[in-house]
Amino acid sequence: MDWAAARQGFCSTLALAGRSPDTLAAYTRDIGLLASAYPDVAPGCLGRAQLARELARMAQRGRSPRTIARTLSAWRAFQRYLIDQGARDDDPCHGLKAPKAASRLPKSLPVERTMQLLDASQDGDEALLARDLAMFELFYSGGLRLSELAGLTLADLDLAGDAVKVLGKGGKERVCAVGAKAKDAIRAWLALRAPMARCDALFVGAHGAPLGKRQIQLRLAAWARQSGVGRHVHPHMLRHSFASHLLQSSGDLRAVQEMLGHANLSTTQVYTSLDFQHLARTYDQAHPRAHLAGRTPVSAAKQPGRQVDGQSEDEQVEDE
Repeated sequence: MDWAAARQGFCSTLALAGRSPDTLAAYTRDIGLLASAYPDVAPGCLGRAQLARELARMAQRGRSPRTIARTLSAWRAFQRYLIDQGARDDDPCHGLKAPKAASRLPKSLPVERTMQLLDASQDGDEALLARDLAMFELFYSGGLRLSELAGLTLADLDLAGDAVKVLGKGGKERVCAVGAKAKDAIRAWLALRAPMARCDALFVGAHGAPLGKRQIQLRLAAWARQSGVGRHVHPHMLRHSFASHLLQSSGDLRAVQEMLGHANLSTTQVYTSLDFQHLARTYDQAHPRAHLAGRTPVSAAKQPGRQVDGQSEDEQVEDE
């Protein structure tokens, strides 16, 4: 089996398993690294030393531990495919490990900054501003992923039931809440959408075509700059803010897990650290004995095993 046949068969298998287009694109790039490095070696003949060498090269080129780990995961899946196809008997990925990445807290906005973002007046075309506000309110109201919002159609909306149906990771459907503010914003957009639309996508561009993910990212960044929140805002930050604020108010981790569409509770548990930070700030500000001389404020204390990053190349990577 040559590289072209192996890559095509592997991607077809992933697609049949319901993997997302983003995953397919990423895994195709990851397998392409091996094909470029060893074009004259059959996929089933690559050895552990060759794979380890490519991982080392990625680290030398400054790839993040998270990127290397994802690449290794793609290679493992590819080797399992080759074994299933009878193209090889062993798994050369066995024993290979990616460098350990520091755990990161999701970046979210404080409640007051989120309200400032969504309530700020904006300059521009009335219809496009109505569309943008509807998108951003829906992000925050239902905790949607960027790919989920970009894929919405009119048929997915149930405003009477205060809900919207989204297609999440792995082809799993779930129903997200549409709050009062989001519902008002969506209705205002729908009243202006019809003359523009050339398809059934819920959110369309000025020429009527579905709005792409990159366009949504750029619109939100521009909206944030004009609203004066003082930091870069990306779509996943609104999803993180949704989860963090909901957990702060309810304390119901299982409910937040269901609303986010997380397969594993451990993925949702990261927000408990954000909740602790919120409580710690309240303590520092309100407790009469909190500000003792020489004491490090609770909210400034580092959480065990967690690290808060600045802006990074991974800020657009979507969670499980």
